[in-house]
Amino acid sequence: MSSNKAGKVQDNVADRAARHVIRLRGIRKLYQMGQQQVAALDGIDLDIDKGEFAALMGPSGSGKSTLMNILGCLDRPTFGSYELEGREVAHLSDDELAVMRNRHIGFVFQNFNLLSRISSVDNVALPLIYAGVGARERRERAMHFLEAVGLADRAEHMPNELSGGQRQRVAIARALVNEPEIIMADEPTGNLDTKSTKEIMEIFQKMHGKGRTIILVTHEPEIAVCANRQLLVRDGVITRDEGRGVVLDVV
Repeated sequence: MSSNKAGKVQDNVADRAARHVIRLRGIRKLYQMGQQQVAALDGIDLDIDKGEFAALMGPSGSGKSTLMNILGCLDRPTFGSYELEGREVAHLSDDELAVMRNRHIGFVFQNFNLLSRISSVDNVALPLIYAGVGARERRERAMHFLEAVGLADRAEHMPNELSGGQRQRVAIARALVNEPEIIMADEPTGNLDTKSTKEIMEIFQKMHGKGRTIILVTHEPEIAVCANRQLLVRDGVITRDEGRGVVLDVV
């Protein structure tokens, strides 16, 4: 290969890495059920650009949760390639996946996943302990992000002293505290009332407006339309890829 061609290949790789935060090719996830192999994911190709807000939708058993687990480095595919921030991560060890999660991804869950016996500020600071951040800086950063979600005055409250919407805001602050490039949210409004749902989605839209990449799993079309991209998963493949405002039928 000539030096000019080699330079062009390197430039294309660099351009792709700069544009795509996530790149999946031929992702398959197989499970053994008795004598039969079942494909939860059956050949997923997907690029997520930096700064995108994508909603993953699909009926129960469609494969969307399996896909989210792979995207979040909580699981690995049986076959295929997954590049996260330009690095191949599909077959990393458990420890290596944990490092990638802590560096690049913040998680928000439907059930909040807060520790019940510690305060809001200590819940938010937890990821910083794993990152080796000192106690004083942990508290300062945790307070900063609690303030960002409007809960600085609830810093010392325990989770059982907070409403569902407030607990989810604590969970969002915890997801942000490591300042990850990507936020992954699994049904983040599933346990909330209408008012709290609106408040939480406004926070996600603000995060998106500041350039964060957001991937959100939901079964609610009215939540999905807030994203600028909607992906419908059925039978382990992505069957539709739509922009903002299209109402997808997930049944």
